[in-house]
Amino acid sequence: MTRGPLISTRFDGSSTADEVAAGVDLRGLRAVVTGASSGLGAETARVLAVAGADVTLAVRDISAGARVADRIASRGACSRPAVAAVDLADPGSVARFARGWDGPLHLLVNNAGLVTPGLERNEQGWELQFATNHLGHFALAHLLHDALARGAADRGAARIVAVSSTAHMRAPVDFDDIHFEHRSYDPQIAYAQSKTANSLFAVEATRRWAADRIVANAVNPGGIRTGLQRNFTQRQRESLDAAEAAGVFTYKSVEQGAATTLVAAVAPEFEATGGHYLDDCREAYTVPDDADLTAHSHGVKRWALDPDAARELWSMSLATLEL
Repeated sequence: MTRGPLISTRFDGSSTADEVAAGVDLRGLRAVVTGASSGLGAETARVLAVAGADVTLAVRDISAGARVADRIASRGACSRPAVAAVDLADPGSVARFARGWDGPLHLLVNNAGLVTPGLERNEQGWELQFATNHLGHFALAHLLHDALARGAADRGAARIVAVSSTAHMRAPVDFDDIHFEHRSYDPQIAYAQSKTANSLFAVEATRRWAADRIVANAVNPGGIRTGLQRNFTQRQRESLDAAEAAGVFTYKSVEQGAATTLVAAVAPEFEATGGHYLDDCREAYTVPDDADLTAHSHGVKRWALDPDAARELWSMSLATLEL
């Protein structure tokens, strides 16, 4: 795959989401942020709302979402965000959310994420991390496609931001056994393939929906201490601590972590181009598939940008979800 020069911005790993959005007028822009009841999602929603966007918090816990919406409204937002229920592990819940959406959509931030300490499955029998982190977001974007296309007609382009992770470097998508029906379960590998899938979704969504002027980009927020880590295994915690001690990465604040999401969401450099993986507020360089994760806190593996794998994942996702 031939790629042009990497896209850079004036921001870096120390930038905050507020700095990225400073001076940006988002009045009239309608945005959905999944997983916005805490952490990165709540910060992303706050910054978008303060910049003038009409934001919907798509959350499992309506009460927690309402508390975040009230807090955002009290912190300078142009309007209080709406709150709507969606359980990404439940295809029926995703479909209900999409049916309830009315009018154009200009920005979809697929931020929600799940980590499990052991093998769990949803009602359909799908491995829960993949079902939530990829399939739920895939279904949401697919079902909101027409709304995104109308949003693009409004503003010249619509954007999707898929929140991935450095963890994608641990594993590609195993198309022979995605749901761990035959291989031994490793929660780190399961999480890794779901994060690789987030990046592959951005590649194929951009290709398929180019004529509709919908672009999708994946982002790595960096190492951040959020509620996502509450289910990390001891092995995962030790791995992170060792990487930090070795200087492979430095923990970011939530405000810094949300900055790369905001770059993909509002920066002019990514308004009309997609299929990229962003890291520290700019397009990431590519590293070999055999690169050791313990030696890399930045970059994107080739398997997460592979157009053939992206097409296969898209077809598999449609078939699995019966869309």
